[in-house]
Amino acid sequence: MDALTDLFAAAQEGLFETVFQPLAFAWGLASRLEDVYDATGWLLIGLLQIAVMLAVIGPLQRWRPVESITDRATVRTDVLYTLIHRLGFFRLCLFFSVDPLMDELMGHLRTAGFGTFHLEDLWPGVTDGPILSFVLYLVLFDFVNYWLHRAQHQWNWWWALHAVHHSQRHMTQWSDNRNHLLDDLLRAVIWVVVAQLVGIAPSQFVAVVALTQLSENFQHANLRLSFGQIGERVWVSPRFHRLHHAIGLGHESLNSKGQTVLGGHNFGVLLPCWDMLFGTANFDTRFEATGIRDQVTEGRDYGKGFLNQQILGIKRFLSALGLTSHT
Repeated sequence: MDALTDLFAAAQEGLFETVFQPLAFAWGLASRLEDVYDATGWLLIGLLQIAVMLAVIGPLQRWRPVESITDRATVRTDVLYTLIHRLGFFRLCLFFSVDPLMDELMGHLRTAGFGTFHLEDLWPGVTDGPILSFVLYLVLFDFVNYWLHRAQHQWNWWWALHAVHHSQRHMTQWSDNRNHLLDDLLRAVIWVVVAQLVGIAPSQFVAVVALTQLSENFQHANLRLSFGQIGERVWVSPRFHRLHHAIGLGHESLNSKGQTVLGGHNFGVLLPCWDMLFGTANFDTRFEATGIRDQVTEGRDYGKGFLNQQILGIKRFLSALGLTSHT
């Protein structure tokens, strides 16, 4: 583990010194070299994730696909989403917009007497090791993710944005980042706030995000794979998550009157235990078609390309807030 950490640190330092530090000076960002160094780490993480996707998950999809891909253009759009996120373009936007505001906010809080809190300090001696404290934070952020995911499916205005993700009819390893940018921004801000509140170390935060993202790539894969009766209850599998994307199942529930409302099953991002604990788990072994019901029954258009999907998402969002009449 130490050898891998040292290897990554050496690669990050080399990439920073040869490429991004000169660019930072050229663009007048000398005062923010620390942030640029952190951004170099995120880029390196993204490149490693894409390498794993191409070398491992891609061959698995070809080995046991759930379905044949008939619309390659939609997959290419998902690839674009992935590159925007994993190569740092989305994080670059946060770097210039949200990060300075968050830094200023946390600075005011510390000035007001709110000191730095570290969650692992609640169990001194138990979580002193980096692995145990990492597991603690991984579970905490997965719990946060579960409830964020349920909110995305429960609140009309948030579902209007999150529907971009569910509108993919051919799910692949590239589909994880197919999200409305405003949806991603909301979740990113909440994650940063939680990270600041619980005092997670930056290196552990990067590791939690990287592992979560890579696992989500695997879960979205066009892969006919189940982890078995026990494994399915330990870690979210492609089969478990595919049911979450299933038409009429993953984003719909029945209310007390038998009416179809927003809701669904299998909201867990890494751990199925949250779905089991809160009654939203579905462990059926079938592999269903994915998408949104009104795509099939009403022919509703969720957009064919990146820009069109973003525009339609904003229109649905404004309509859900009652600001326009778009449907």
